[in-house]
Amino acid sequence: MSKLTLRDVEVRGNRVLVRVDFNVPTEERDGKVEITDDTRIRESLPTINYLREHGAKTVLMSHLGRPKGKPVDKYSLRAVADYLHTLINHPVAFSRDTIGAEPEEIVAHMNEGDVALLENLRFQPGEEANDPKFAEALAKLADVYVNDAFGAAHRAHASTAGVTKFIQPAAMGFLMEKELKYLHEELDHPAKPFLVIMGGAKVSDKIGVLKALMEKADAILIGGAMANTFFKAQGIPIGNSHVEADKIDLANELVDLAKKRGVKLVLPVDVVETKEIKVGAQIQNTPRISPKHGIDDGWQAVDIGSATIALFQDEIAKAKTILWNGPVGIFEIPDFAEGTFAIAEAMANSNATTIIGGGDSVTAVKQAGLADKMTFISTGGGASLELLEGKELPGVAALTDKH
Repeated sequence: MSKLTLRDVEVRGNRVLVRVDFNVPTEERDGKVEITDDTRIRESLPTINYLREHGAKTVLMSHLGRPKGKPVDKYSLRAVADYLHTLINHPVAFSRDTIGAEPEEIVAHMNEGDVALLENLRFQPGEEANDPKFAEALAKLADVYVNDAFGAAHRAHASTAGVTKFIQPAAMGFLMEKELKYLHEELDHPAKPFLVIMGGAKVSDKIGVLKALMEKADAILIGGAMANTFFKAQGIPIGNSHVEADKIDLANELVDLAKKRGVKLVLPVDVVETKEIKVGAQIQNTPRISPKHGIDDGWQAVDIGSATIALFQDEIAKAKTILWNGPVGIFEIPDFAEGTFAIAEAMANSNATTIIGGGDSVTAVKQAGLADKMTFISTGGGASLELLEGKELPGVAALTDKH
């Protein structure tokens, strides 16, 4: 890799400012904030533990939620500091301010191996504005900068890009390194056949990724509500299903592009449909979908059908590399989850390199209890898509080049 990694920099005795992604889901129970999914915190532990073991004074910073540049109690990182303390079995000093006297005082009294966490970066308007004054104030707290927040690497904010103008060296942490290895290096030269599974609601969100992956994929399976736009483009009735009516030309363009590139583009051949999206709603499996037999008026597609599951399983079994982004149904409702869970199961049982490209597919794989059976699960939603699209991520570009 052409950027410095944590192993390339001297951290012992140094103050190391680490951008982590602690943007975790929380809920209030009995007046106490509880973390409902700690994946992102756990993913940062290899970097934090390495710094502690190598005698660094580790100063962590993150955002949480969208407080829009001012303090909001429910977005405070205090609960995260307490939680991290239990994970690393070492006190975590919490600074109620992000910059200024309080964090400077805390950092001045740190010993080698100590850890501190700053209050939510987004309590400061300078963070999202990438304000150089704010970036410089953050830089005052450290000698070395490490970015381990892949989930925020596609944003040019003060803590991901601006700060590197005031601190060098700037290196990537172990999570960032791992994300780039799988989503960038592995997928630049994937073992063939390379299969892409694309789901989710909107074709428009995935258009850049689909076009970029057509250069490398052998087959692309389309599911989720985005399949409806492809159906509509082929003159197939879609009933009351969610569709992007203004993206029909785009769907046709992608079908043509796949033909031109020799990529097998597979759409669902049947779907599970319902009249209302709720638990316990009546469902039925449509027979084979064609321009004559589409989805009836009043009904809408909510999952792939049994014939499509078999078709997708067959493609998964043949692949050597599989990238999955986006569920193929409304899996949050158990009756509409069979297709999404069947894909997770088939991937878990395959011998391929299996990569889950962030977003809701990560939640689905976890709900299916199959996370540990995947080769790699990305922590970044938007960042994953931008990287797969071939875009440069500001948070990576800002790091120090290896010479």
